[in-house]
Amino acid sequence: MLQKDGDIDEDIRHRISAGWLKWRQASGVLCDKKVPQRLKGKFYRTAIRPAMLYGAECWLTKRRHVQQLSVAEMRMLRWFCGHTRRDRIRNEEIRDRVGVAPIEEKLIQHRLRWFGHVQRRPTEAPVRSGVLKRGDNVKRGRGRPRLTWDETVKRDLKEWNIAKELAMDRSAWRLAINVPEP
Repeated sequence: MLQKDGDIDEDIRHRISAGWLKWRQASGVLCDKKVPQRLKGKFYRTAIRPAMLYGAECWLTKRRHVQQLSVAEMRMLRWFCGHTRRDRIRNEEIRDRVGVAPIEEKLIQHRLRWFGHVQRRPTEAPVRSGVLKRGDNVKRGRGRPRLTWDETVKRDLKEWNIAKELAMDRSAWRLAINVPEP
């Protein structure tokens, strides 16, 4: 989805609605009280979350985008656990019951995995030159400069305390963020 202003609001809304579409298709299994919650969580991780995070590796997410995704995720998780917000059960407790990590962590993992792919490409590759170069003679507008994908990745690497070289090494990166091998 491309917007005139270059923002990803429409894409976020579209991905959330795609997640809810998958949810509705699987609601028979997810709302069945006879199905264990861990199995529901596994189904959520394999069918619904990928629909919500499709294409997320190149998103420049703002706090409100992450908030929208996490709100939609928690609504789904609470629903198939049979709880409402009125029950006052903490999000962490529900995540532990179903075995689902926060969607923000998965978003960062997707972005860092894509960063590793881009960094391993040769420097003349179109994806690398298009992503990593910035125009020198571009007149800047007023106010704060727009967030770039590079700055987002740098923030993620710093936040997770991962060296740039480590992000390029696929097997070491998986160990650093505790991702199981495929």
